[in-house]
Order: sequence, then C-alpha cells, then structure tokens
Amino acid sequence: MYNPQLETFIRVADAGSFNKAAEESYITPTAVIKQINLLEASLDVKLFDRTHRGLTLTKAGKSLYQDTKYIIRYCRDAVTRAKNAMQEDTNVIRIGSSPMTPAQLLMQLWPKIQARCPDIKFQIIPFENTPENAREILANLGQNIDVIGGIFDETMLDLRRCAGLELSREPFCCAVSVHHRLAAKDKLKIEDLYGENLLLMRRDWSRYVDRLRDDIWQNHSQIHIVDFDFYNMNIFNRCENSNDVLLAISGWANVHPLLKVIPVEWEHSIPYGLLHAPKPSEVVTQFLAAAKAAIQQP
Repeated sequence: MYNPQLETFIRVADAGSFNKAAEESYITPTAVIKQINLLEASLDVKLFDRTHRGLTLTKAGKSLYQDTKYIIRYCRDAVTRAKNAMQEDTNVIRIGSSPMTPAQLLMQLWPKIQARCPDIKFQIIPFENTPENAREILANLGQNIDVIGGIFDETMLDLRRCAGLELSREPFCCAVSVHHRLAAKDKLKIEDLYGENLLLMRRDWSRYVDRLRDDIWQNHSQIHIVDFDFYNMNIFNRCENSNDVLLAISGWANVHPLLKVIPVEWEHSIPYGLLHAPKPSEVVTQFLAAAKAAIQQP
C-alpha cells in the first residue's frame, strides 16, 4: 500500500539516530541507513542533516514526517475498510474501540445479546481517538464501524449527527495521578477537591458536565475549574504530569496506568450506551433491540 521505507523514516525521525531506530526495528544500523538513502534518492530530497551530534530533520523531512503519519494511518484504515467490505453480507456488528471507548465495557452484555441473536458475530475495530476521527467516525456510523460504546447526551448526538441507546448512568468520578495526595483515598468528598485544579470539558459539550460545573461555581468556589477541548490520551497524560484532577468515569480506570479513578460523593452522572447511525441497518437494529432487552433483563 505504501513504501515500507516510510516506516523506517518515521522510526529514525522519532529516535534521532540510526542506531536506536535499528534496535527498534531489529535490523542493523547499516540496513537502516541504506533504506533512508534509497528513500532520499527515490524522492530526490534530503530528509536528514547528519552531524556528529546526531540527526535532525530538514525542512523537507519535517514536511514528509507529518504527511507520512497520515499516509500510513490512511493506508491501514483502507485495509481495514477493505476487510470489512468482505463481510458486509454477514451478520457482523463492527464495534469501534479506543482507550476512551473500550469495547470491554460491553462485555457483560454480550452473552445476553448472543442468546437473543445467536447468528450475530462481533468484530472489534480499533481507532485512534482524535477530534478529526471523532467527527468522521460518528458522522458515518454504519460505514466502517456500526456502534461505539461511550458517554453521550443529546447535545453531543446532535453535534456528531448520530443516535444513542442509553444502557446506564455512569457516576462522574475523578482521576488523579497515583502520586497525588488524593490517590490514597478510595472515595472522595467534594470538599477533598478544594484547592485543586479540576479539568472539565469546555461548556456546551455536555449538559451533564455543565450541570456539575454550575454546581461547583455556585457552591464550591474553592475548586478551580480548568477547561479542555477533547478527551484523548493527551488529557490523561496532562492529568498525570500536572498533578491536576480529571473528571472521568469508572470505565476509564485502565486508560492510563499511572492514574487512579476514584468515586466522588455527589449526585452527578452521565448517560453511557451505544452510539449508532440514525438509520441503522437491519442487523444493527436487531443488535440494539437485543441490547435494550438485555439491560431490562433481571
């Protein structure tokens, strides 16, 4: 699908040396240098400035570095779409999965769903959780991914042009670094957050988050609210590195190994369920009906 020398180029750029890239690729430094030389010759551009202090990308190299990551990701997605196309005529539910929308949260329902729809099979489709992907995938559910398990509300569904089946209400928790003073607690009182920076998604993303925000502003001004734009790995890393507190749900306990997700004694929660196309296919409709029946089953 693309020149494999591009992957070597990415490794060298990230590592900053031929030797480190060779170690990561399990090949010799000579082989890495040969691949880069062949790539530069075929493109007729110089990608690296080589000095005794190491390697640095040229302007052409920086440009190619950005485009190459997109090319590789796009080609991999193209292969996934091609494989999915082979299964369009089968009873396969393609479940999107990312660190913030892990398919594992649906595992407890699968036995009940399959008991009602024994012919339905499941396929996990991993994706990178970026703002661009969120817009593209949620607006086109049913094409490459049928359903995604995640938190939502009416505002988000309308913004992303998709529909949702609520399975549960997930209480808001707080994620903190394992080195944070609050990490020693198994449950938090809201007063425990006094003096802390609390990372919240920006206003108008979710009315449930906004309801919590207004409660804090009106009744707990000792908590400092810090806005952010999108839930992805960057915000989890920021929480760990900055020692701030991040609004989370219990299902994200395994997203970051150095964060602990702790319940809070407050009456704030958000719907969790299945995001799907506004007009789902027949097999997805059957799956959603089975999922709805499963949550109502004692």
